[in-house]
Amino acid sequence: MSFAEQHGLHSDDARRQAQDVLRRFEAEGIGVLRLSWADQHGILRGKTVVAADAARALRDGIAMTTTMLLKDSAHRTAWPVFDAGGALGMKEMEGAADFLLLPDSTSFHVLPWAPHTGWMLCDAYFADGRPVALSSRHQLRRAILRAADMGFGFTTGVEMEFHLFRLLDPKLAPGDAGQPGTPPEVALLTQGYNYLTESRYDALDPVLEVLRHAIEALELPLRSMEVEYGPSQVEFTFDAQDAMASADTAILFRSAVKQVARRHGYHASFMCRPRIPNVMSSGWHLHQSLTEVTSGRNAFVGEGGALLSDTARHYLGGLLHHARAAAAFSTPTINGYRRYRPLSLAPDRAVWGIDNRGVMVRALGRPGDRATRLENRVGEPAANPYLYMASQLHFGLDGIERGREPGPPADAPYDTEAPLLPRNLSEALDALDRSETAREAFGTGVIDWFLRLKRTEIARFEAEVSEWEQREYFELF
Repeated sequence: MSFAEQHGLHSDDARRQAQDVLRRFEAEGIGVLRLSWADQHGILRGKTVVAADAARALRDGIAMTTTMLLKDSAHRTAWPVFDAGGALGMKEMEGAADFLLLPDSTSFHVLPWAPHTGWMLCDAYFADGRPVALSSRHQLRRAILRAADMGFGFTTGVEMEFHLFRLLDPKLAPGDAGQPGTPPEVALLTQGYNYLTESRYDALDPVLEVLRHAIEALELPLRSMEVEYGPSQVEFTFDAQDAMASADTAILFRSAVKQVARRHGYHASFMCRPRIPNVMSSGWHLHQSLTEVTSGRNAFVGEGGALLSDTARHYLGGLLHHARAAAAFSTPTINGYRRYRPLSLAPDRAVWGIDNRGVMVRALGRPGDRATRLENRVGEPAANPYLYMASQLHFGLDGIERGREPGPPADAPYDTEAPLLPRNLSEALDALDRSETAREAFGTGVIDWFLRLKRTEIARFEAEVSEWEQREYFELF
């Protein structure tokens, strides 16, 4: 009996879909299957199996070392894994033991830039069939089930900004292979400060067309490609989907863009604010709404001349009330906090407004509009899609359960008296650490695990002597 059958992890539909995948291997001459898993940072890790081994992998999964769950952003293991009891006191992780990645057949794609390659997302399980609680896709699934128990589905739409550069030097000399390695040397593709200018778009058209063809061939619901404000900065937007499909879209989109760009001599970066002269910060605006499970109706649609329903208003109140703790998931890098600046089209405090781009949460639609939604403008494009969406849903549902009110909309978002967003990642982590709502929603063990990972990164950052310090003090004192 296979691992999936033994633990009841494949439905009849899943088994049929797996057979369809295997038939495509033979019909389309696919040679290898990439089995990908989204780690805690939203980076795809995994293994590649040859076509002859694909059927076994679909039934039994593939082994992955549990230390992958313990890596910070430099791929350094943040726990001593060979101590008695293993990392986190979990026997399943003792001695860097394995967990299993079981492919999700519904996620199958043939990669258009590597047509000999099939690709699937995987879910993580321990050997006894239990899902790995530290797996971010599992955490989003738990949040969606919580919403379903309250009678709601969760719909999200992705607007993601990033930078596209010409790759000059990939820095592949042995001396560059640190942990992390030396970042590549790049050049701009366009100058900036010509927001939505057609001539700038035309200059980027050759690489944007390469990316568009790949993304559309993956059947991702691409809506638009836009020239953003800064040099070499663009934005891609996608149709609204149910949250799991939307998060899968985001994770595959980022990976596809980086892979395709690199194959054509470009470097794509979803880092919020690269250390390159004159560039602008990039954001990730997350559109979100709830649907009524019984009717399929948008539960955010207002009535009687109101823009927002009571459900939407309380959900919004939850997002604002928990904004400081939620920042740890929406903006999980040290660099992302460079973006929270007043008068910058990015928020600096927990306020909302109606079609106002200076607020944290922008309410969009009109009374009775089926597309009524909330756009949270707080996120950075490096955020883990599953944890970002799960945290938004948990904190919004808490607002509904507790009847939290958002207060009046802000007309002057940078002058309105309201709690400020965290100034840095440390403040966000401290707020998350204190959040009983987050601990109840994700589990205390998951929150403590996430805090340690991110505080390990902060410790490495604080141990470095920056260029600013050298310039400021070396000659003066």
